[in-house]
Amino acid sequence: MAPRRVTVLGDGGWGTCLAILLSGKGIQVTLWGAFPDYVAQMAKSRENVKFLPGVPVPAAVRLTADLKEALAGPDVVVLAVPSKYLRKVLERVRPAWTPGKSLVVSVVKGVEPDSLLTMSRLIQSLLPVERLAVLSGPSISYEVARGVPTTVVAASGEEALAKEVQTLFSTESFRVYTAGDVLGVELGGSLKNVVAIACGAADGLGFGTNTKAALVTRGLAEMARLGVAMGAKAQTFSGLSGLGDLITTCFSPHSRNRTLGEKLARGTSLKEATQGMEQVAEGVTTAKSAYDLSRRHGVEMPIAAAVYQVLYEGKSPRDTVRELMLRDPKPE
Repeated sequence: MAPRRVTVLGDGGWGTCLAILLSGKGIQVTLWGAFPDYVAQMAKSRENVKFLPGVPVPAAVRLTADLKEALAGPDVVVLAVPSKYLRKVLERVRPAWTPGKSLVVSVVKGVEPDSLLTMSRLIQSLLPVERLAVLSGPSISYEVARGVPTTVVAASGEEALAKEVQTLFSTESFRVYTAGDVLGVELGGSLKNVVAIACGAADGLGFGTNTKAALVTRGLAEMARLGVAMGAKAQTFSGLSGLGDLITTCFSPHSRNRTLGEKLARGTSLKEATQGMEQVAEGVTTAKSAYDLSRRHGVEMPIAAAVYQVLYEGKSPRDTVRELMLRDPKPE
């Protein structure tokens, strides 16, 4: 049976984009946001001016800041809040959560610092969720909302759930594949943001295509090494949530993480760079998680370590690149 009601938790660009996509398929959609004043503004203007400007929000999309109202019996709950806020949101959700057969779809990209939990594992640790899948891939919301052909992957340990998500989200311009490697899909969607910061720094330093190609290629190798050490499949990182998402995030002018790296390389402080951004650059927190995971699993990740040093130890991006180039010679 096709879902009749979907609730999207998180009114950022991606959450709003997916709410519009699903509404366009005739599904009853509720979009929840954490800030009542902003939700009221969206309801009046029918536009998410901060996170998805220029894209009309259909009148059929119900907007609310009331969690109890948003969670009143949906068939599907889409979690679309930034990873750094997911735990707080889930703690707010828990009292209003009714255990049942609702399908939960996480579109959150990140690894929680300290706990080092992927988003699906964080969700399962806080909510009694029986049916869970993730949706990830190269999907800039600005492009998806305008009907630009886009391809992503739905992953679940249960093939039937992955296919259910595939059917739910698929449109003529939004193609969804399925996969069973949830860990690999989540790590690919998260770790690529760290490499994107490095690529942005290369742009900010005025380096060329050679440099970015090296960062993307060696960054992908790092992502796969860590993923395999954690139990993911190596081939997942050659797919949409690995290589595909990595290319988009490292080269798109709309990429928050690439833009952040560019600003840092041009002398802007991390505080200044992030204060000027409406949307969250997930790679900032993920860099710390990647650094800690690499040490926990004994995996060498020089690019991730370099990004961590720039973000958290104040190291110069130019000096960091020089050190990367002067590392001991190794076979590929």
